Amino acid sequence: MLQTFQPRGLALDTLLRLPAALRVRAFATAAPSPSPTSAQSPIPPPWRPSTVLDEWVGREARPISLRQLTFFGRSLTESRLLGSANYVRLELPTRIAHRLRNMQTLPYSALTNQHISHVYELYYTAFERLRKVPEVRTMNDNDKFCDVLKMCLKEHLSVIPRLAMGILEIQDSVSGDECDRFMTTLLRSRISRRVIAEQHLALTETFHSPWHFDGKKSHMSPDDEFVGEIFLKCNAKEIIEQCAKTASELTAKAYGPDVAIPKIVLQGHLDTTFPYIPSHLEYIIGELFRNSIQAVVEQEGSAKPPPIEVLVCEAAQHVIIRVSDQGGGIDRDILPYLWSFAKGPRRKKRLQNLGQVPQLAATMQELQLPPSDPDVVGATGEKFGSPLATLSSRPPDLRIGIGLPMSRIYAEYWAGSLELHSLEGYGCDAFLQISRLGNRNEVLSTRATMDAV
Repeated sequence: MLQTFQPRGLALDTLLRLPAALRVRAFATAAPSPSPTSAQSPIPPPWRPSTVLDEWVGREARPISLRQLTFFGRSLTESRLLGSANYVRLELPTRIAHRLRNMQTLPYSALTNQHISHVYELYYTAFERLRKVPEVRTMNDNDKFCDVLKMCLKEHLSVIPRLAMGILEIQDSVSGDECDRFMTTLLRSRISRRVIAEQHLALTETFHSPWHFDGKKSHMSPDDEFVGEIFLKCNAKEIIEQCAKTASELTAKAYGPDVAIPKIVLQGHLDTTFPYIPSHLEYIIGELFRNSIQAVVEQEGSAKPPPIEVLVCEAAQHVIIRVSDQGGGIDRDILPYLWSFAKGPRRKKRLQNLGQVPQLAATMQELQLPPSDPDVVGATGEKFGSPLATLSSRPPDLRIGIGLPMSRIYAEYWAGSLELHSLEGYGCDAFLQISRLGNRNEVLSTRATMDAV
């Protein structure tokens, strides 16, 4: 019986190494507390069977590339759509199971943290819901499965801020380096799950569109440039200009109409296009502009601030985007922790700011003020349970300390990179590298790396 049930948060191998008397005590302390003394009291998680989770953890995730997603959706037929549904149906619980096992390797005291426990419960609920979905054989089955996907996407909007707050609070029992590895693994997996879920939802939407004719490529879409969520001709110039406009307006609202906003000067290969998911690129570039514009405004305070220069370079395999500002560089006390979720000198302030961010889908719209109508739906990556108001009540200059490390995870997800070089007293250069061909598999955490945690 001890091998069949384990308290959530206590690793199975650790439990089985305990003497029998201590195993009993471990189970006893894992029982739900009948009357916690306060809302902040840690509530031990309930018993759960581990055998079902073990079965799914034994499977490896099957990574996929943008090119494969595009090829699969170009000539969309009912058979292909049902194949997509069954791929997602098996892949999502597999990837969630791996992350649940990640969380079970944390010390028990860390897993009883209210934020980590909240995320664990969301993941386990989604795992149970998804693993019980039967094989998708008909379009009616697919529509029911899509309803399940939408529900999961909406419920998990609170994951990022709760994870970020949790790792800032558990550092008495988990080192900062361990917290960063844990956060990176969970966020990378989260991106992967949202990509395949949203892609299938978008393909289903395409299949039901009035202009779609089953299996005919010429009727894939009105302009044949989108395949699900993937934009086949993503143009760096257009994305940069859109993000620059949004970030400039955001800064103007934060600092008032009397503050001069630096111009964005765009140069290089401005006609280059590549397949990509626009919301990913918008989020990365939007965060870079947000940081650069604010740094210049706070550094200069003059009527004519120096411009922010953006250079687009097209190579055979990659597109490189460099963002250069003269905002004074990064403070020495922050620079060593630039890519860390857990470490740094502003932990308390970050916790306070994250508390004002109840939901976070990580899209460009979240760099903006929430609209007055919470039901408005954005154009990029926000159709499935993520309204523009996901950052309700967030001031435009609210800094939550996770923008750059999250941007790097997004860049690396499709085998790209994000680097930043600071020249103290002068400014910063950020280098974003993107795979131009879309033929690189998504970067996932394998079971081997998971077991090494």
